[in-house]
Amino acid sequence: MNILIVDDDTELCSLLQRYLERELFRVKTVHNADDGLKEALSGLYQGVILDVMLPGGSGIEILRQIRSRSEIPVIMLTAKGDEANRIEGLEIGADDYVPKPCNPRELSARLRAILRRGRSADVTAAKLEVDDLVIDFETHKVARNGEELDLTATEFNILGVLVREIGKVIDKNRLAEQSMQRSLTLFDRSLDMHLSNLRKKLGNAPDGNPRIKTIRGVGYMYMTADA
Repeated sequence: MNILIVDDDTELCSLLQRYLERELFRVKTVHNADDGLKEALSGLYQGVILDVMLPGGSGIEILRQIRSRSEIPVIMLTAKGDEANRIEGLEIGADDYVPKPCNPRELSARLRAILRRGRSADVTAAKLEVDDLVIDFETHKVARNGEELDLTATEFNILGVLVREIGKVIDKNRLAEQSMQRSLTLFDRSLDMHLSNLRKKLGNAPDGNPRIKTIRGVGYMYMTADA
């Protein structure tokens, strides 16, 4: 698979490139905002690793422009403890984040987890119709009243886990493990942010009620209009 790294730290890029190529990825690195956006939207890559701070622009703005035109998986590299950029990136549509200084092994594991979400074989039905939604597990597309929704890979996977068990409460950690292929850590708000984005994109159910209900202290449940 072809992976794009956008980071102005050439030493880190070289380290990550060597490690990921040993993991059988094909890697290209670019070091500024303009080249990063151009390459990310070229259609040549299956995933992007994107730094927040770049010459010529911010990674957050690049992510915003990528998400306006593409659903390609994106992992953000954020400064350790920089919660504001981390949350903003997740709100815009980043699939995951890794703090810097970056552990290449962790980055590779998270990258593989995101890419697996897009081709998961754990499917019992190719297509589900839930109220006004049509969820196609072969194409990873979701349509509401015939209009396609722009969900990221992570958002699609979360929705898929929830609709497989409609009306049942899914523990927060189990939802994270099944949709993001990793456990949540202390103060990790990534799942909450993905759910917030998913709710906004789905809108309310036809009866006006929220589709995804939070069971405080336990987890989440997908509700149908006639539940």
